[in-house]
Amino acid sequence: AETKVQLAKAQLDEFKALEEFEQIATPSQWNIHLALKPKIKLWSAKNKNYLAALKRVEYDMPPKFIEKVDLSFKIDESIINQDEAQATYNQMRQITKEFRTQAMTLYVQSLGRENELLSNEIKRIIEGFPQENDEGFDAEPGHAAFKHYHNLREKRLNLEAEQSIHFLSEERVEGDTNDPEEHELLKLGPRFIYNDPKTASRRRTTELATLKRKIEARFFDKKVSPGRPVEQFISELDVLLQKLHNTPGNPRKLRNILNQNNTYDNLVSTIESSQSQDINSRIIIKKKKNYGRLIKRLKYKLHLKNIVLQKSDKNKVFHLGKLDDYRKKSEEYMEKTKAYKCLGTEDPFPDLIRRTNKYLLDLRLAKWITQKQYEKLCINPNEVELAHLYYLPKAHKPGTPLRPIISGLKHPTIKISKFLDELLRPLFDKMAAKTTINSGFELVKQLQQWSSINIRQETLFCTIDVTDLYTMVPQTEGVLSLKKMLDHLKLKQVGGLKIETIIRLSRFVMQNNYFSYNGQFYHQIRGGAMGSPLTLAVANCYMFFFERQIVKQISNS
Repeated sequence: AETKVQLAKAQLDEFKALEEFEQIATPSQWNIHLALKPKIKLWSAKNKNYLAALKRVEYDMPPKFIEKVDLSFKIDESIINQDEAQATYNQMRQITKEFRTQAMTLYVQSLGRENELLSNEIKRIIEGFPQENDEGFDAEPGHAAFKHYHNLREKRLNLEAEQSIHFLSEERVEGDTNDPEEHELLKLGPRFIYNDPKTASRRRTTELATLKRKIEARFFDKKVSPGRPVEQFISELDVLLQKLHNTPGNPRKLRNILNQNNTYDNLVSTIESSQSQDINSRIIIKKKKNYGRLIKRLKYKLHLKNIVLQKSDKNKVFHLGKLDDYRKKSEEYMEKTKAYKCLGTEDPFPDLIRRTNKYLLDLRLAKWITQKQYEKLCINPNEVELAHLYYLPKAHKPGTPLRPIISGLKHPTIKISKFLDELLRPLFDKMAAKTTINSGFELVKQLQQWSSINIRQETLFCTIDVTDLYTMVPQTEGVLSLKKMLDHLKLKQVGGLKIETIIRLSRFVMQNNYFSYNGQFYHQIRGGAMGSPLTLAVANCYMFFFERQIVKQISNS
């Protein structure tokens, strides 16, 4: 955010300097400026490429066209013994490593040479910029104005170049891993899932048992006994999932299999056929990695050094940070926002369950909600658990601040929160349709339409970012903004609920965010939980009416 502000200021200063130069430049000075413009643009692109290449060398992150080069071929271990084969594999890796190093060196040298030649050419043109009076024109003021403008342009281009290579620092794996295999494993990122038959078997068993329980529950709801067909279905599904797990991962081939085969028998036979073809045609080029052992070793190292391995907030790469840093930043965040009250070791969970069910029962007895809604929202003490707080590091921002996430998938108020969100979100989308942008394409389209009529030379585009929005929205005013929205839409009921009922339920959810963190219990007394569905609706409504006040003030000024 700080870099963006600096860049915006640099662009504004540059624009003003260009206007000043345009007013006092001689014709020859202006012509040279126009001739220089495409060269500056080309230099900017080359400079970004060169700086990115230098960063890639620093971070050991070669570009894909170099990284994908890999010398490997099959060794028949039935003829050559294992030790000799391993030595050959090691030589392959060494040759690949040396090639990548030399290729990267040549790549950087080429980019550096391009950048150097272009910089020298631009420097010569600027040094020869007319500063003596010509044809009755006073050239000295124009020369001074151009020098000032060019310095500001250079400053802006350097800021853009710095910003353009920031993505590399986000993508790299932070932390110290001495083992190249461990480093490569972390670089694969959170989306990588290695083939572990034991884990897959445990997960398959658990999820099939859950599926069976849900199917049987639906039968029992209709007063029907599920009988043997459900058992048979689960058994066949288990076999099918095992076969799919053993099929080599080829998304396109699997998609074709699923699209072409509608029956279970056809699907199984095709998978078996695909397996046999892959086994016959597959060539094992590299020695199989023991990911299980790698992960155990990594876990031990991280635990030993008190390192937290977490995926980053936006880019979904791994971030390694010290546990002490996480705790320090967490304390600073809580102190800054004043949004959380520490309850110590006093567990609020049992009382929260009791109060939630009692509150819903009171609403039912007062006929604020129906019996069906009561049954949908009330909670089973055995199916809920207290939320917990964790942090996602914002690796794309200086200093790597933390984004707090309250994970409450089974929190006692989550049913009410989801229920209200399903009711209110479509209403907000309807209310804010004309002032909401859902994609970059839509933003560009609307800007083009607007600028064709309204844009002027002095027009400024500004963005406003609310720091820690979810914790900054006051709970009372946030809930009242929901009522404002419903009044704005002139609604008396939503989904069979009176407006007062919606407000009461919303207030209950917002005021009962409890969670555990680092062995302590906390109550959120300001804002809403980031992770609760209702919080988004409350924050959106609050900001909608807050923005309307700003627009009104600007319009009246």
